[in-house]
Amino acid sequence: MDYRFNHLYRESTGYGVLLITPDSGVVIGLHKNTGNQHEGFLESRTGLDHISFQVGSRAELESWMSWLDELGIPHTPIRDETEPFAYSTVVFRDPDNLQLEFLALP
Repeated sequence: MDYRFNHLYRESTGYGVLLITPDSGVVIGLHKNTGNQHEGFLESRTGLDHISFQVGSRAELESWMSWLDELGIPHTPIRDETEPFAYSTVVFRDPDNLQLEFLALP
């Protein structure tokens, strides 16, 4: 199953496509960014958008958020979304400033 969507809060910078295999639970999001001038990927410049880790429930998401607080890791509040499907998410960054995300489905 694939689903095309605009970048959330940055609709003018491109779009993404979600590739979902319901049997395995694997979801891969591929993003087209218009700011890219056709450069190839290098770890030393923009290229990796973010990685999401699915958790079992919204309550578990709240537990992860508390754990991030205990570690002093800045993060967003829980954000509840309905598009392209219902989910809740918390976003934070690793020491290399790569965006990471915990994601809970209803």
